[in-house]
Amino acid sequence: MDQYISQMPKAELHVHIEGTLEPELKFHLAERNNIKLPYQTVEDMRAAYGFDDLPSFLKVYYEGMSVLLTQTDFYDLTLAYFKKCVEQNVIYAELFFDPQAHMVRGVSFDTVIQGIHQAQLEAEERWGVKSQLIMCFLRDMDAASAQDALEASIPYKDWIVGVGLDSDEAGNPPIKFKEVFRNARNEGYKLTMHCDVDQTNSVDHIWQTLNEIGVDRIDHGVNSLEDEALCRELVKRKMVLTVCPISNGYVTQSRKTTEVKTMLEKGMRVTINSDDPAYFPGYMNENLIATQQEAGLTKQDVTTLIENAFSGAWLSDAEKQVMLLQLHTYSETTQVS
Repeated sequence: MDQYISQMPKAELHVHIEGTLEPELKFHLAERNNIKLPYQTVEDMRAAYGFDDLPSFLKVYYEGMSVLLTQTDFYDLTLAYFKKCVEQNVIYAELFFDPQAHMVRGVSFDTVIQGIHQAQLEAEERWGVKSQLIMCFLRDMDAASAQDALEASIPYKDWIVGVGLDSDEAGNPPIKFKEVFRNARNEGYKLTMHCDVDQTNSVDHIWQTLNEIGVDRIDHGVNSLEDEALCRELVKRKMVLTVCPISNGYVTQSRKTTEVKTMLEKGMRVTINSDDPAYFPGYMNENLIATQQEAGLTKQDVTTLIENAFSGAWLSDAEKQVMLLQLHTYSETTQVS
């Protein structure tokens, strides 16, 4: 099964590009930009990744962004992630990026997106890895700041497929950003929101994303299993849920892999993703293998998880069918002992 998972064509729908900043690259960028880091070695930096909840992770996550200053920095960051995609047979990815976290540091929206976009073009040309961008708003900042980021994105609408909502959920419910998301919808963007695992009012927040925001997708969303009516509604709407097992294990002390199996059994459109793989060590293959082993998933279960990702991608039907054909051809011709 490990080999089957590693070699299958995959799609990733939930990865924060800033969360792919590996310690080695962080040190390199810090040296290039004359930034002093509070660590002496890569090992010291990794040892500092001892977070056990969402706020402690976010503190380290935003600290790491300090080395990202130039268009070349964002290009190098993004290309490094695409190299990992090639290694792991990820043929399509939808990347989150957090422009507000850079704009408040004096780094322009233009600098961020132009560097990322340059790497996207190169990765598709060199390796055939297709990708799209999802701009996330930071929920622990105010809605006016989110609106500013939205307006900054308008000249680049052709480069951005949708908007999302991430960062600290405590005290920052989806409804706080209802108007901004309505404006984003009017600009033609797809909508998704993080409903992080085991947060206060998790179930209520998921209902808000459905009934108040009208999202096209939900990120995380594992706590939907606490409400049978909510599960039925998600199935009815064919709502895609982007679950991130290894990161769950860091911020909640459980990877929620058995919950993934339950979601599959209920017919929910669950997917597996890596979230912030430089901080929660494990990219797509590691997340899928951990889920398969812990939950006892079958070959068909694993294939369904990837089918859900390709079919739930924000692509044209024709593009999705090409990728699904690759997956089905691989599955039908690959034996698992």
